Amino acid sequence: MNIRTTDQRTPSPTRPGLGQLSAPYADAVLGHAGRDWLRLNVPGHAAASGSDLAGFFGPRITALDFPPLLDGIDLGPDTPLDGALALAAEAWGARRTWFLTNGASQGNQIASMVAPALGRTLVVQRSVHSSVIDGLVLSGMDAVFVQPSVDPEQGIAHGVTAEDVAAALARTPDAAAVYIVSPSYFGAVADVRAIADAAHAAGVPLIVDEAWGSHFGFHPALPANALSTGADLVTSSTHKLAGSLTQSAMLHLAEGPFADLLEPLVDRAFRLVQSTSASALLTASLDLARRSLVAGACATGSSVGAADRVRGAVRALGRFTVVSDGFHAFPDIVRADPLRIAIDTRAGGITGHEARRRLFRDHQVMVEVATDAAIVAVIGAGSVPDTDRFVEALHTLPSPLATDSATDSATDSARAVGGMLRLPAPGATKLTAREAFLSPAVVVAAREAVGRISADTLAAYPPGIPNVLPGEVVTAEAVRFLQRTAAAPNGHVRGALDPGVTRLRVVA
Repeated sequence: MNIRTTDQRTPSPTRPGLGQLSAPYADAVLGHAGRDWLRLNVPGHAAASGSDLAGFFGPRITALDFPPLLDGIDLGPDTPLDGALALAAEAWGARRTWFLTNGASQGNQIASMVAPALGRTLVVQRSVHSSVIDGLVLSGMDAVFVQPSVDPEQGIAHGVTAEDVAAALARTPDAAAVYIVSPSYFGAVADVRAIADAAHAAGVPLIVDEAWGSHFGFHPALPANALSTGADLVTSSTHKLAGSLTQSAMLHLAEGPFADLLEPLVDRAFRLVQSTSASALLTASLDLARRSLVAGACATGSSVGAADRVRGAVRALGRFTVVSDGFHAFPDIVRADPLRIAIDTRAGGITGHEARRRLFRDHQVMVEVATDAAIVAVIGAGSVPDTDRFVEALHTLPSPLATDSATDSATDSARAVGGMLRLPAPGATKLTAREAFLSPAVVVAAREAVGRISADTLAAYPPGIPNVLPGEVVTAEAVRFLQRTAAAPNGHVRGALDPGVTRLRVVA
């Protein structure tokens, strides 16, 4: 869905080169597994056909599970791994690409770790993923936070504007880089081109956490990817919507004014945080996902069509509303990811948390995330799920929400139509993330933590956007938000000391 006309349009795809139709690393691993090996090395399962692993996953999985440093695969000149990395860089329009086996979180940590070579302070969107804050702990950098726009009705954060980024840069003479998120968890796409221009005008690179946009740029109905609109370093969570295995991701470096400086730094930081036992299965899945994206434009178009049908049915039936239909009201949003389906459930008399729980329990339908106000479903590029089943299940949810003695309460019923959780405003920053994380700390009751400096990152998860940062003052509002999040169906707070968030770690 276009929100307004910008230069974020995706160019019409050209016919892929013959190289893009191959998967050199995946093919090499498959060929290696087809030989009659006596495996006296790790992994310890040794691809034994009678093992529990082979019985559970199938012998093909264990046969393909090789360690790194194999001659002719990832060791030696011009290896299949080298070829796979080069093809990925070409596909995403990068100068260089790294395959990650610890998710996009690893890419965010790498990006944060190299930033000190560029300056002392990172200009950061406040609603970044918690892995970026983990990177600040690792790097020890100062941070100036740019507040995102917030939809008070939905209780969700979107993105930042180029104007706000430029203002933050103007008051940060020692800025190292700008770090933003696009798209957001709800599919809101930022004006990356304008933000990149603002960063470059200040002489710093733009780093984009594009975890949720790994499929961008591979079909005309999708937004352009961040590299093509001016970003310098991009984290891509390829497993999310591009089809590789869970925990696999990529990090892309643009060809631009910062490339010569960043490339060796990124390569060294990559070696610091990449496993020395990187999974061949995860790596092969990245190679295959890239090939599928490049060659599968028709399939991706079918996925977009399936998502459009869901939104159309929701609008036509009238009980629920589509969250992205209101994106035009926010100046930081220029497009919406069509493969993200965010539905406001409150209009239908049920909280998002309860809708998610009942869809899972009663209909065997899994959605990606829920908030008090909404659920978010995603359709992977190339996937065409049974959308009629989802629409039917959604519209059979009770309204108004009835209670049952086994699992519900009067409180659940009351919250179904009101009492929405609102995002808490961040507390004042008193220490850097690293200073707070490494400071002597004590554990206190949550109510006693109010007014003190947090030593931990606390984030309602998913999406994993920190609500409290190390170095920030804990507020009563944040405590209430986190405790209510933890109490919701499937609620979880990443970094909490206990499931109910009854205790917090604060700087002594």
